[in-house]
Amino acid sequence: MTTGRKAKWMGAAVVLAAALMLVGPPATLAQEDVGDLKEQMKLLQEQMKQLHEKIENIEENEEEIDELADRVSKTEMHTATDKVSFSIDFRNRVDSIHYSDIRMAPDQFIDAFFMPVAQGGFNGATGQQVQDMMGSMQQNDMIPDAEKRDADNDKAFTTKLHLDMKARVNNHLDFGGRLAVYKVWGDSTGVKFNNGSLGDVTLDGNTTSLPHGDTVRLERAYFNLHGDVGPVPMNFSLGRRPSTNGPPLEFRNFSLEGGSPVAHIINWQFDGASLNFGLEDVTGIPGAAFKLCYGVGFEGEWGNSFSLSANPRVDDVDLLGFIATLYDNGLYSAVFNYAHASGISDGFTGLTVMPFIVSKDDAGRYNFSPNQGGFISRLEPSTELGDWDAATLLLRANTYELFEKDIDFFLSGAWSHTDPDRISENPFYELLGQGLLSSNGDLESHDGYSIYAGARFPMPFDGKLGLEYNWGSQYWFNFTGAEDSLVGSKLAVRGSVYESYYIQPIFGRNFFVKLGGQYYDYRYTGSGNPLGEPVDIDDVTALDSLNAVIDDVWVGYVSATLRF
Repeated sequence: MTTGRKAKWMGAAVVLAAALMLVGPPATLAQEDVGDLKEQMKLLQEQMKQLHEKIENIEENEEEIDELADRVSKTEMHTATDKVSFSIDFRNRVDSIHYSDIRMAPDQFIDAFFMPVAQGGFNGATGQQVQDMMGSMQQNDMIPDAEKRDADNDKAFTTKLHLDMKARVNNHLDFGGRLAVYKVWGDSTGVKFNNGSLGDVTLDGNTTSLPHGDTVRLERAYFNLHGDVGPVPMNFSLGRRPSTNGPPLEFRNFSLEGGSPVAHIINWQFDGASLNFGLEDVTGIPGAAFKLCYGVGFEGEWGNSFSLSANPRVDDVDLLGFIATLYDNGLYSAVFNYAHASGISDGFTGLTVMPFIVSKDDAGRYNFSPNQGGFISRLEPSTELGDWDAATLLLRANTYELFEKDIDFFLSGAWSHTDPDRISENPFYELLGQGLLSSNGDLESHDGYSIYAGARFPMPFDGKLGLEYNWGSQYWFNFTGAEDSLVGSKLAVRGSVYESYYIQPIFGRNFFVKLGGQYYDYRYTGSGNPLGEPVDIDDVTALDSLNAVIDDVWVGYVSATLRF
């Protein structure tokens, strides 16, 4: 309360007291009048006390008002000066990984590739000579079986940090972004030794989704331009897409949906655009929406050895598709996702350490040299292999409305189709006659299938118990190389994967721990790789296992996640 206002109230009280005294009786009043005067003085004191209490209440209220005004001013100042809001997702995790029956070609067979052709090896041989020698070895049953070995990594610690950014420019325009770091403890090289997996290559699609050192990288950056066209809300978005950790991975991640493509067919970082139509009002179907999607998987005319050629060997790889939300009322949902890629290349630009280098000279001779110095190679594609299509239908349900139990279920069925039109011109793949899911020059179209199912149950102390299973057929192929795994994408597996996990919140979703286990049971070779005919692992020979072929993997993990 201000000093002037307080003085005003006190002055009013003094004037009131003085007025009462002035109208009071003179000193010569009778005794009974003196009693009346005492009563009046007592009443005056009571009135003064009540007035004083009112003054104190007014002072307290004014202090609260002043404090509230100060807080509002600070909030307004915060809003006016801080254009972007930030949030943190910080996770530390330890994995215990155990490989059983890894198939590898015997050292003697691999050494033959570095032996000169004059000494019975493959080094310096033409393609025809190599094919003749391979054919003769197969006819005479001279190609050895793959050797089996086990490998264990008892503890692999990782740290992952996401710095998310959001900004609302006005009622029709906002921004979203994410900077990320993901590293293995004790390693910040950012480049891995290549064991034959796309995950061994540091490329545009996985830079922040797999461990690549302590470098801060851009995972997402896009704007949303939105408004209503008649009864239809529309949203146009452009930039580096929120295309990782899509549904239904929110259950195992204990989070909201992390991206828009269904993770069963696409979990991959890419740049592009989307146009979304909200159809709930015009159809009367809860949550109905339709989104058109475009992405660039590879840029051919920039930064490559053939970029300035009149006819580049590999053009851009573009992805097109749509996402249709058929129904979503918050408890039950159905989402259909379709994607198409034209001219899939035999790889992407990226960095890795190759075990050996294969080259082809002008005379058509193949030369093999071991990478004894561990030199880093910049890879680039050499051939457009063909087209790829995929589709999935995802169903999700929560049973609280039925049983008053917060149980989540999901089921996703997926299909893929590959249509090859040529074999790779990369010297190594060319030597083996490999194309899009094909080998030995046999270019055939194939369909692949996959199932992904799971459930999450409420447990004491707000815990969550999750069970998941997925299966992929021989020719199943998706783009999920950005799935967060030290082993490889489980949703790309040609075979089966079983997983269980337990999530225990400590401070709600702000801090929780997770304990889980996975069992990978690979049935066919090349999971997640578009090159080469998938071979039954039980029938793998040395020729099929020049790179390591994974059979069974057991994984146990514990993580602690902080979000604010």
